[in-house]
Amino acid sequence: MNTRRWGIFTAGLALALAAMMLPAAADEQPAVAAEQPAAAGKPEVNDLDGRIQDAKSEVIQLNRDLLVLEEELLFPANTQVAVFVSMDVGKLFVLDSVQVKLDDKEVANYLYTPAEVQALHRGGVQRLYLGNLRSGSHELVAFFTGKGPYDRDYRRGTTIKFDKSTDPKYIELQITDSTGKIQPEFAVKVWQ
Repeated sequence: MNTRRWGIFTAGLALALAAMMLPAAADEQPAVAAEQPAAAGKPEVNDLDGRIQDAKSEVIQLNRDLLVLEEELLFPANTQVAVFVSMDVGKLFVLDSVQVKLDDKEVANYLYTPAEVQALHRGGVQRLYLGNLRSGSHELVAFFTGKGPYDRDYRRGTTIKFDKSTDPKYIELQITDSTGKIQPEFAVKVWQ
């Protein structure tokens, strides 16, 4: 968890706990509490546990709301661009890494573990990049590194030029097997 999110989370937790404790402090009467027998203190503990659990639930919900708000503020829909990676079959290529450049600027470079590659083989889709992009014409270049047919080192790239409007743009980097050519193919699909 980064420092900013941790600060938001702890601030939310402190506010929730303070709000929970203030009404309790106003209701307490020290003289009456001293006169009650020790057995009567147990319901107070249960009540306090319940209030703590309620406060924890509120803090978790507040944290979720803050994360959604943060994403909406940092990546508004009119400038949002997301890049995903997927694999179809993937028997001819073992993915090692992907590098993505947008308008000649490197925006993502990801090194895959064997477990992540297996997840992609099973139909998983990974969000590789989420960022802001102004409206207009842009170029995306992706480089794929890994092991190709006959266990040879393999590095291939693919390029696409696309127009960004005020709608969010979703781009999928697809790795597929070409059994006719006996080699992997790399394509880019822009979702509408």
